Amino acid sequence: MPGAEHSTREGGGRRLPAVLLRMLRDPQFILIVFGAAIGTLTAIGTIAFAETLHWVERLTRGTMSEGADWLIIAIPVIGMGLTGVLVHLFASDARGHGVPQVMKAIIDKGGVIPLRVGVVKVFASILTVGSGGSSGTEGPIVQIGATAGSVVGQKFRVSRERMNTFVGCGAAAGIASIFNAPIAGVFFVMEILLRDFSLRTFTPIVVAAVFSTATTQAFMGENEAIFASGDTIQAYAFSMPELPSYVLLGVVCGLVAVGFNRLLHAGEDLYGEVKLHPVVKPITGALMLGVLGVAFLHLTRSVGASGGPGSEAGVPAFFGNGYETIRWLISPGAFTPEADAGDPGALPMVFWFLVLLAAMKAVATTLTLASGGSGGVFAPSLFLGAAVGAAVGVLLDRFGLIPAGGSPAAYALVGMAAVVAGATHAPMTAILILYELTRDAYVILPIMLAAIVAVVIAQLIERDSIYTYRLRRQGVNVGRSLDLSLLRRLSAGKCDLLEMPDPVYASDPLSKLVEMHAHWSVPDYVVVDQTSGAYLGMVTGGDMRTALIDREAIPLLLVAELLREVPSVRYDEPLDSVMAKFGAHDVASLAVTSPIDPTLPIGILTRGKAMAAYNRALVES
Repeated sequence: MPGAEHSTREGGGRRLPAVLLRMLRDPQFILIVFGAAIGTLTAIGTIAFAETLHWVERLTRGTMSEGADWLIIAIPVIGMGLTGVLVHLFASDARGHGVPQVMKAIIDKGGVIPLRVGVVKVFASILTVGSGGSSGTEGPIVQIGATAGSVVGQKFRVSRERMNTFVGCGAAAGIASIFNAPIAGVFFVMEILLRDFSLRTFTPIVVAAVFSTATTQAFMGENEAIFASGDTIQAYAFSMPELPSYVLLGVVCGLVAVGFNRLLHAGEDLYGEVKLHPVVKPITGALMLGVLGVAFLHLTRSVGASGGPGSEAGVPAFFGNGYETIRWLISPGAFTPEADAGDPGALPMVFWFLVLLAAMKAVATTLTLASGGSGGVFAPSLFLGAAVGAAVGVLLDRFGLIPAGGSPAAYALVGMAAVVAGATHAPMTAILILYELTRDAYVILPIMLAAIVAVVIAQLIERDSIYTYRLRRQGVNVGRSLDLSLLRRLSAGKCDLLEMPDPVYASDPLSKLVEMHAHWSVPDYVVVDQTSGAYLGMVTGGDMRTALIDREAIPLLLVAELLREVPSVRYDEPLDSVMAKFGAHDVASLAVTSPIDPTLPIGILTRGKAMAAYNRALVES
């Protein structure tokens, strides 16, 4: 009937705006929109960063290629000297390789990252890497993207949980844009930064990575893998007899990853103890880096080795991010008999050259980052993996253990993933990013095998990854992913707090607490300032029981004599931080302060109540 048809249309027309309205009000939809915006914003920043870095690299490499040794020393000194000035004056958090600083901001600061940190990180990294400093771009890009997400979150005053998601969106978008690797960007954030695989976190981060990659491809007009494999497909083909060889490669790369981790942090410890001005430290690192580069060029020329790509032009192969050298190492043509000029003794020399190249890269990266340069450790890990993998491949080929038509280049490719996995303790990220960087499906099985073996070996020797080592030494809690993701969603204020008894002052006689102890079932007592009511500390139940042993002395004691300086917890403080304070101070309860005035205690949180909240969240998840 016409009337019924008209009614149906009208009803459908009314329902559509209602559905749209519900969608616009849905928190998950809002997160998706923000993810898209952060991804696009990060991509624009990444493109500007990458293009500026390429321009600086062309300028400095062109100058170095003029052939004078002093330029190889002077250019890194100038670049890292300017980095030191910039970081010292404007943002000390921009020093180092970036990812640990973002992790610390997520864990300790609710994802709040000042805008100046991201801006300074951009210019500091361009100066460091562009002048020849041995570091990569993943650290700066993660910090730049994370800063973009954090600034958006601060602008819209989002909750702590959403702030961390925004930071994750920016970091994933940065990785996706700089490496043209959206899947790896997502897993980098989920596996390393947030350690949270819940759907509500996963969805906006995926959207951010997709929008970032699409924006980058639209601006750059290309969609190519950074380390696209050569056209000799057979060189990368995998066969069953090679399984033990790839297991061996995984073991070697796991050991190399641990060695690199320890060398880098030993360098940071050494520079931390040296009494030099913060601006002078990176200059000394750059000076030693330049001398190392000159020595490398003279050594390789004296023995007739090529020194790798760029060396003929007067630029050491391990300067900068090393991408050109990596492309050379994963090219099958680099290991053909023709490449060795027919010399039967060439292969052993190639092996020792590759070992030297890996050692030089590890030392150069340590000098760059430990002294205060700015950059990431991902590209150096790729470089180390390619050099070590190629060396293992050359050795296997020497003993006839590589099938006919195979090449050490395949082992270089697999070694990249294995060292990254061993250094970061993140096998999924390593596997996926190597696939997206090369788009070579022929070595995906050995990559998976070697990456897992490398992680197992690395974790057996070293508890912490290259990202978490320094954080744990600073007292930052970096636990298991499930525990952390649940604990970070909960805050002290969401737990069942015990009511505080009558106010207790430091000047009160201890006998007052003895009387209160008989009427109040609280494990510890909060002590406040008599004038302002501000939190001072606690008298623990254990100390009370000790005092009660000598009852005759109680009338002579004041509360101040049993007062402990136990830290309080903020009302919105996440439970991972709360549990860390419980462990550090060995107390049964902590004072929770007001969300309005963080000096005023409003309740008591016990370990039991905190664990009960965690268990409820565990069941709900």
